[in-house]
Amino acid sequence: MSTQLDGFRHQVLRAGDVNIHAVVGGNGPPLVLLHGFPQTWWEWRKIMPALAERHTVVALDLRGAGHSDCPQGGYDKASLAEDVHGAMGALGFTHYAVCGHDIGGMVALALAFTHREAVTRVAILDVPMPGWSGWEATFVDPKVWHFAFHMKRDLPERLIHGREHDYVSSFFFERIFNHDAFSIEEVEVYARALAQPGNTRGGLEWYRAFPTDHANALGWKRNPLTIPVLALGGDHRWGPRIVAMLQEFATNVSGGSIPECGHWLVEERPAETTAALHKFFAS
Repeated sequence: MSTQLDGFRHQVLRAGDVNIHAVVGGNGPPLVLLHGFPQTWWEWRKIMPALAERHTVVALDLRGAGHSDCPQGGYDKASLAEDVHGAMGALGFTHYAVCGHDIGGMVALALAFTHREAVTRVAILDVPMPGWSGWEATFVDPKVWHFAFHMKRDLPERLIHGREHDYVSSFFFERIFNHDAFSIEEVEVYARALAQPGNTRGGLEWYRAFPTDHANALGWKRNPLTIPVLALGGDHRWGPRIVAMLQEFATNVSGGSIPECGHWLVEERPAETTAALHKFFAS
């Protein structure tokens, strides 16, 4: 399956000491898109053309995923945010909006706190947030069993190796409401990306950084964000709780649930997700 999108170009951007892969297209105010686990920039493929009608869209592969570098360290969300800011600077953008899903949502919030001078608006899609008052309790949720598994050192890499398709497909369908959202070919795109040298370890390191992320976020929330924040989730996953969650970090939060949707908003309900993002980033 081709991962080319008409009207978008692939670039490798230098951000500090790492190379970050970006897919860029469109015109207008810059909007950077940050994916989750076990995904890559390709997560946004269904909505990028529509967003590009109003924005210069920059979909990145986070450090440790896709075609970006997978160094030994730097996987806490503040460091990942620094990669994003560096990549946007390499493109010539000093101010930009951010949208992140899952792990990318954690990075988006970290970016908004660590680069208040640059981030104009932030959208967070379906993710529990380190620093949230319910963070520790989240670990007993059966659907986040993978938090502890991924945080285990070395063992997950050995168990996932050679079984990337099985792992990715079960990961998607365990957290989905609309089971038509992923074809076998689309699952395989993500499985191949996870199987690239270094990428399984890179993705797991995002979880191993959670203790650092939680400590950082507890400090950040003492000085809440004042920029507009969109908190959006699937009604069968984090949607019912996500606005209250983000209100612990920001004073201007809107959003809620997308109906008949699980965790994978962008792929399960692309039209509804696009409409919500258009409305938020245009207001």
